Amino acid sequence: MTSPTQAPEQTRTHEPHPYIGGRNAALRALTAWRTERPGAPRVVILTGSPGTGCSRLLTGFLMLCDPEYRKGLELDALDPATVPPDLPAPAVPSVAGLTAAQTLWLLADHYGLSATRTADIFPELGQLPLSGRPVTIVVADVDRAGPVRGTGEPARVVRDVLKPLAAVESLRLLADVPREFAVELAEGLPPGVARIIDLDAPEWADPEGLVRQAEALLHPQFGAPELPFTAEPDARRALAGMIARRAGDGAGSRLTVHLAVQSILMHPEGFDPADASQLPESVGEVIDLHAQRLDVHPRTLRQILAPLALAEGDGLPVHLLTPLASAVAARDMSEDMARGMLLVAPFIRPIERAGEGIPEDERTLLGLQHPGIGEAVRAGIPDVPGAQARIAMELLEAVPDQDWAKAGAYVRDDIAGHTLEAGLLPRLLTDPGLFAHADPVRLRAAVEAVPAEQLDAPARTYLRTAPLLTRTQAPANLRAALLETAFVEDGLPEYAAVLRRMVPGLPWHTLWSAPVAGADAVTVGTLSPAASDSAAEAAPLAVAVSTVPQGTPGSSPLQADDPKAPALLVQDLATGSVIDADPTRILRPSDDERATGPLGFSRGADYVRVWRRGGQKGDEKIVTTLISATPFTGTDLSPDGILLVATKSGVKALQIRPAQPGLPSAPGTDPGRTGPVRPKTRRSSRDQPGAGARDRRGVAQPRGTGAP
Repeated sequence: MTSPTQAPEQTRTHEPHPYIGGRNAALRALTAWRTERPGAPRVVILTGSPGTGCSRLLTGFLMLCDPEYRKGLELDALDPATVPPDLPAPAVPSVAGLTAAQTLWLLADHYGLSATRTADIFPELGQLPLSGRPVTIVVADVDRAGPVRGTGEPARVVRDVLKPLAAVESLRLLADVPREFAVELAEGLPPGVARIIDLDAPEWADPEGLVRQAEALLHPQFGAPELPFTAEPDARRALAGMIARRAGDGAGSRLTVHLAVQSILMHPEGFDPADASQLPESVGEVIDLHAQRLDVHPRTLRQILAPLALAEGDGLPVHLLTPLASAVAARDMSEDMARGMLLVAPFIRPIERAGEGIPEDERTLLGLQHPGIGEAVRAGIPDVPGAQARIAMELLEAVPDQDWAKAGAYVRDDIAGHTLEAGLLPRLLTDPGLFAHADPVRLRAAVEAVPAEQLDAPARTYLRTAPLLTRTQAPANLRAALLETAFVEDGLPEYAAVLRRMVPGLPWHTLWSAPVAGADAVTVGTLSPAASDSAAEAAPLAVAVSTVPQGTPGSSPLQADDPKAPALLVQDLATGSVIDADPTRILRPSDDERATGPLGFSRGADYVRVWRRGGQKGDEKIVTTLISATPFTGTDLSPDGILLVATKSGVKALQIRPAQPGLPSAPGTDPGRTGPVRPKTRRSSRDQPGAGARDRRGVAQPRGTGAP
């Protein structure tokens, strides 16, 4: 009790969150969710306009949820209602660049689930609390989902991942989603289970936090230059308040404040802190005002930023910005770009990349400071498909000699995203070289976004083969070989021939493919000449012999009186032509002939590895590895290197070619090892592969914190 002679204790003032600097109302709601307070929702949906600070709020909250990061924070100085209890860190899968299926496999890996299908992941997650393991999941960056921007992957993540997760009653979910999906995600859940925190809504407004953000950005202590309105505290506070009031709450306010201050500090000449008309109300106004203050027409600045707003991935190689800006503007932008760095500096960020295989001119990328800038720039482009079409044409011009093997990584891997938004992708999907050299994850995502009726036969072949390419992340020469086989299988030999000509290091050439349903076993052999054959026809003929269901055209039943007994199909090993021959005339290689041949092979469920014998045991060298989307039912190898393989859908023969010096081999390991192929590169795909293997992108486990 306070003594009458003592002054009453003053209400304690809490410090703002050191990273967020405000947003206490939202932080209290998130903490209630994390604490599982009575009446708190089990599912929280965080949303807002681009630039309102959803990502920053989520990052700051996750700092408080990470046991290790908490140790560096003065928790006692914060509002207790904004500090969650010290619990194990939640799973935090960032879906940026990932597909819905990849996100699910990321969660499956994190929790060590035994699921082999995506549909099995949700019930297994629901069973985890029975073992005492809490299931709390925070899903960030949904707006950045998908390897290609125009494929609608955020919607798939919401519908195929977040909605099923939200329906698991034992799971607590926090997700940061674009506003157009917030209500959809909450629909169907019982009352009180879900809560939407829309940072644009008045109840979550944080005007004081906005002022605090502006004041910190203006403070010389945090890097601002010494100016009359930054060095003097009252002037700094007054300007911060004016900037915050002008920007308002929501609709990109945090980003608007940040960019407005950066623009002022980079070019303070002529700026009047008392003139509110020099301050922006939106991100788009920041762009226009900044250009005007530098005596440049706002259209020019927007034309320079347009290629970055339309770019795929992290950004553009520096050398592409000027030609692409010229393409969008439909005029030469070289002079504008020559003095453009001060003009664009508040809005862009350089990204330095290191590592082997990255050319010097692609080590530095230019990207936008925030996706909200891209939204504002794209909103001002009158014809986005037309702009994308001009960008695509410029990228095509950048392919040396029209050889995709020589193209830069951005041109090769991201042109599909530009042509998709331009509506021109089907025209591009007739080039086998692009199929072989483009990143299969991004190209597949773009092709799958095109209506099936718009795809020609080569694109349909690519789409059929793409799951195999993405699952294995095979190098370009093996991708080309797999596609060469697929074109032969689909009756497109002219496209296979183009690949053989364009990629001389193919590990095999597909001789023929026959759609024989139900082929169960295959063997190579030689057909001895019949007694009636002329001398010119007396040489033995190499043949392929397949065990097939009785009734297969061209086959001979093994037991004519048993309709269930199999039959034999004999084909010319070099051409695939069906041969009407007596099976008793077929000689199979002896064990000694097989053991002394130059090549050997080993087989798993969905791969065949061919290796060259050495002088001693252990000296074997991998020649190539053939991978299949469906299990092999039969395999054999002729002494002269023709690989004969069968699946339930057909039989094919491939002429194995010696490994070329200096070319990467197909993924493989020691020929004596059994088991599926395990490529050394990262694996990724959009769904699970066949043969029971789980398909997921080889990225890091979900983070325990969103801290930078």
